[in-house]
Amino acid sequence: MKNAVQVGFWEKLARIILKNRIVILVILSALTIFLGYQWKNLSMTYTEANLLPKDHIVNKQYQQFLDKFGEEGNLVVIGFQDPKFFTPKNYAAWNELMTGLKNSKEVDLVVSLNDLKKLDKDTVNEKFVLTPFIDQKKALDPEYLKKIQYDLFHNLPFYEGLLFNKQSGSIRSAIYINKKLVNTPERKTFILENLVPKIDKFEKTTGVDLKVSGMPYIRTINADNMKGEIGLFIGAALFTVSLIFFFFFRSFRATFISICILVIGVIWSFGTLGLFHYKITILTAIIPPLIIVIGITNCIFLINKYQQEIKLHNNQAKALQRIISKIGVSTLMTNLTTAIGFATFMITGNDLLFEFGLVTSINVISVYLLTLLIVPIVYSFMSVPGEKHLYHLTKTYISTLLDFVENVVKNKRKVIYTIYGLLLVFSVIGVSQMKVSGSLIGEMPKSASFYKDILFYEKEFNGVMPLEIMINTKHKKGVMKLSTMKKMDELQNTIAELPELSKPVSIVNLVKYSKQAFYNGNPEYYQLPTSQEQTFILSYAKNATKNSKDNLMKSYVDSTGQYARITTFMKDIGTQEMARVEKKLRSKIAEIFPEDRYEVTLTGKALVFQKGTSYLVDNLIESLIFAILVIAGLMLYLFRSFKMVMASVITNVLPLCITSGLMGYFGIPLKPSTILVFSIAFGISVDNAIQFMAKYKHDLIQSNGKVKKSVFSALRETGISTFYTSVVLILGFATFTLSSFSGTIALGGLISCTLAFAMFANLLVLPALVLTFEKKKAKKEDLENLEG
Repeated sequence: MKNAVQVGFWEKLARIILKNRIVILVILSALTIFLGYQWKNLSMTYTEANLLPKDHIVNKQYQQFLDKFGEEGNLVVIGFQDPKFFTPKNYAAWNELMTGLKNSKEVDLVVSLNDLKKLDKDTVNEKFVLTPFIDQKKALDPEYLKKIQYDLFHNLPFYEGLLFNKQSGSIRSAIYINKKLVNTPERKTFILENLVPKIDKFEKTTGVDLKVSGMPYIRTINADNMKGEIGLFIGAALFTVSLIFFFFFRSFRATFISICILVIGVIWSFGTLGLFHYKITILTAIIPPLIIVIGITNCIFLINKYQQEIKLHNNQAKALQRIISKIGVSTLMTNLTTAIGFATFMITGNDLLFEFGLVTSINVISVYLLTLLIVPIVYSFMSVPGEKHLYHLTKTYISTLLDFVENVVKNKRKVIYTIYGLLLVFSVIGVSQMKVSGSLIGEMPKSASFYKDILFYEKEFNGVMPLEIMINTKHKKGVMKLSTMKKMDELQNTIAELPELSKPVSIVNLVKYSKQAFYNGNPEYYQLPTSQEQTFILSYAKNATKNSKDNLMKSYVDSTGQYARITTFMKDIGTQEMARVEKKLRSKIAEIFPEDRYEVTLTGKALVFQKGTSYLVDNLIESLIFAILVIAGLMLYLFRSFKMVMASVITNVLPLCITSGLMGYFGIPLKPSTILVFSIAFGISVDNAIQFMAKYKHDLIQSNGKVKKSVFSALRETGISTFYTSVVLILGFATFTLSSFSGTIALGGLISCTLAFAMFANLLVLPALVLTFEKKKAKKEDLENLEG
């Protein structure tokens, strides 16, 4: 009775669609125009991804830090390593560059060689005064510039690690962008239209190769690269799937219909992003090409079924009705499982993945509806397909493939299971070698010039990813106590000894420099004052920091003097190494700062990302398990057979295991971009299993319960679509490897790999398992056939 109701519903739906063709096309056109209009709300993201939920303790601590000291990721560094720099011509060009940046309204502070300040002692007024390190009037004298070079590297330890590397001779300047503009479009305008042209001009004038880095710069250039790749992805995906589709069907009109559906799907996907006012991120940027690759499979199933029906009885009206009533329910289930694969990302607690999961799952269903409506409606206006359009159904290679599959399933099931078992063992060994990793810049294009600049700063200044330590002394002006300074200095010495971290900067550096200045600039006195020296040296220092525009240390102590900040930068190391560094720092902090007197927080973008990666990997594994259970539940509802569900799940879990094993063998780490593969791939690969099971169940009813006959008839009919869709999906996802982003390359490559294994699993393992699970019925049939 239930089946009759279901069939009745889909047949009724088919009649409604075909009777109201014009109305439906008008509605679809209006929706497309409306969603196309929503493109006006699209814009690129201006912040890096936060992988943790907002209420996570690490995020709360980071927010507390920002509340005290403001945005930390506002530093852009410009550096070089060139012994020929200290010439009048090159210095003049550098002075012009830095002065131009300093005068930009987007810049708060520039710390650079050309206007570097040094502390001098004013004995008359008993204070330190900030005086220019370079006399600009003498800057045309080559001998004077040589002297400046010597003084910088030998007499100013305060700036060592901050502005220069004494061993290699590298020099850099620090550009602090207005904190209010760091996460706005103004940052992009400043970087691309102000900073980059000025740097290009300097390089052309001097021939000195400048290295530019810092999170604002990296994020801007990265977003610009990502924006350029969106068109590439869409074009490559559309071209690839259309070409393969035409190769299989050899029909211009079938290909044209499919392309139109995919283009509308792209418009809808961008429109959905605009409708929700979501930003374009590294993940949401791949939604349109995803919809193209997934959407073409619906076209293949419906058009292939339509042509099979035409070949069978040459009745167009009957064929159009059947592709809706027969394929509609199975393709609905396949698209639901794919949508569920994406929707599980919504339960991770991460905003970025929530947006990606929501928009993708909505559009997977949308492109299904588009195909279900447009294919039969458009074909209803066309003539019946001729022999040339149906020729592919009898192609030799397809028949040969299906004959081979049928023979193996019928006679060599033990071989299939042996190979399955060996692959499973192979996978388990590989999985045991997998590592969890991730870094803030690890997903960025390795070929980009800014990535090479990052490597320069890692080598010369130990990285560009900020790591912050906030110290709460629990008393106003507690930071300026000598005991606190000594504790901070001890912690800074530990940081300086870690090769993964750069030389730390804090108020301690300024106090040390104050003592050096008190002793007439002698670098041997670059150290904390003694208890006897403390009073008069710190009183001198207070007067040296009144001019806030020139005060480099103004951001390292809050206005009450209760909170201090130690800033260091971290190399691009994996999450496991970062965890080791964090453990060592926390151990030292616990040793130095008693909990009853101090509250010390370890935070910063580098730490937040490391915690986010670990959190995300754990949650995405949970979401994968959830996806498998939900999809299994849907299949159980559809087929009402636990055996059929088990056969489908076992078949499609194997490809995931093989991919995991390959990741372990090839050293591909488990990170946000690679863990996404599994939920997406499972949701897609199980589609072929559902198509097979739906046809098998239908044929089982038609043949009065004959298992073998139903298995092989289902294999014959769905095998063509399984092969076609798998090839299209594999090559479609392979277009993602055209990206310059390693995460996108991994996503595309690994999904293609998984789907390749899934194709053979669904063609061989699935029908073999059904026959094994129904062994008693199959034997009974064989006996009946012998008796007959």
